[in-house]
Amino acid sequence: MSEQASAAAWVAGSDKPEKDTVRIGFLPLTDCASLVMAAVLGFDRKYGIQIELRKEASWAGVRDKLCNGELDAAHALYGMVYGVQLGVGGLRRDMAVLMNLNHNGQAITLSSKLAGEGAVDGASLAALMRARPRSYTFAQTFPTGTHAMWLYYWLAAHGIDPFRDAQVITMPPPQMVANLRAGHMDGFCAGEPWGHKAIVDGVGVTAATTQQIWPDHPGKVLGATRAFVEQNPNTCRALIAAVLDAGKWIDASAANKRKMVEVISAAEYLNTDPALIAPRILGHYQNGLGKSWEDPRSLKFHREGAVNFPYLSDGMWFMTQHRRWGLLKDEPDYLGVATAVNQVALYREAAALAGTALPSGTMRSSTLLDGKVWDGSDPAAYAASFEIRYEKRDVRRSGWPAPDCALR
Repeated sequence: MSEQASAAAWVAGSDKPEKDTVRIGFLPLTDCASLVMAAVLGFDRKYGIQIELRKEASWAGVRDKLCNGELDAAHALYGMVYGVQLGVGGLRRDMAVLMNLNHNGQAITLSSKLAGEGAVDGASLAALMRARPRSYTFAQTFPTGTHAMWLYYWLAAHGIDPFRDAQVITMPPPQMVANLRAGHMDGFCAGEPWGHKAIVDGVGVTAATTQQIWPDHPGKVLGATRAFVEQNPNTCRALIAAVLDAGKWIDASAANKRKMVEVISAAEYLNTDPALIAPRILGHYQNGLGKSWEDPRSLKFHREGAVNFPYLSDGMWFMTQHRRWGLLKDEPDYLGVATAVNQVALYREAAALAGTALPSGTMRSSTLLDGKVWDGSDPAAYAASFEIRYEKRDVRRSGWPAPDCALR
C-alpha cells in the first residue's frame, strides 16, 4: 500500500481525527516553519485535518491560550511546557509534548557597544564585567523557557552568575533588536531571525550560537494540554504525522529551504525580509565582527527523524535547570514527570504512519560546552553538580508574566 493510501485508510477508519480543524499558535520565529509548511503544502489534509495557524505576540500569550482552550496546540518553548506542568510561576496544568519541532539555530547576542569594549564571547564578557562593574542587563523570552536556560547556562559556564552579577528581563522575541538598539539591555538570547537581524542592523554581535552550548539541542516543541491529547488522540496523531512530513520536506534540499524562507517571510507569519532568514537556515553564519563560517549544525527540522523524537532525557534536562536556578524548591520525579508529559507512544504511532525512523531508546547522551555530560541517568546529581546554582529563587521578582487565565 502506498504512503498516501495508507494515510487515507487510517483517516477513514476508527482512527479518524476527532477534530477537522486544529488551532495552532505560533510566534514569528524561523523555527515555526514546519507547522507553516504542513498547512501551506497540504500535509495536514493528507491526514484528515486542517491546521488553522494563529500568530501570537508572546510566549505568555501562548501559555495562557493553551491553558484556557483558545489554542488546541502550539509551537512552544520546551521548558515553558514543563514549567506549567510543575506549577512554576503560579499556573499549573497537566501538559503534553507531542514532538520536538527542531534542533539548534538560536543565538546569544551582545550589543555592539559591549563588543566595542572588548566583550565578544563569554570569556571576554566575564573579563569586562569584572573590570568595569555596573548594572548589566540581559533578556530572555520566558523565565522557564529554552532561551532563559541557554542564557543562564552560557553565562554561568563563564563564571557569571545570571542573578547576582546581572539583571535578567523577559521580553518577546520580536522586541529584542529594538530594545538592544535603544540601549535598554546589553544582550539577549532568542530564536532566529532576531540574532541575525541585530548584526544586519549594526546593533549586535553573535557571541555564541546555541548549538555551541549544546550540539543538536532540543528546540521548540509541539505542545498541548494533556486533556486535549486524551480527548483527541487521533487528531494529535494526525498532526504529528503532518508536521513530520513537513520537516522532512524542508530538510530534503537547499531549494526547499529557500522556498520555505519565501513562505514564512510573509506578513501573516514572520513579516520579515527573506534575506534576514535565509543565511542561517542555509548554515551561512557571520558574527558581526568579520568572522564567517559554514555551520553543519544550523537549524534542522527532521534529519531522518533524529530531530523530532520526544526524548525523555530532553524533558528531564529542563527540569534539572529549573531545579538548578531555584525555580523548583524540591526535586521533582524527573523520569515520572517526563514520562507523563512526553507523548512517546503517540509519537511512535504517528512516526509509523509518516514512515519516519525511530531511535532505539528514550534517552540520549550529550556533552555541553562546559564538558558536562547529560544522559538522564542521575538528574538530581546533575542538577546539584553546578558551582553556580540556587536552592530557591522568587520567580515573581524577575519579570514573571502572570497568567491571564484563571487557576484551577
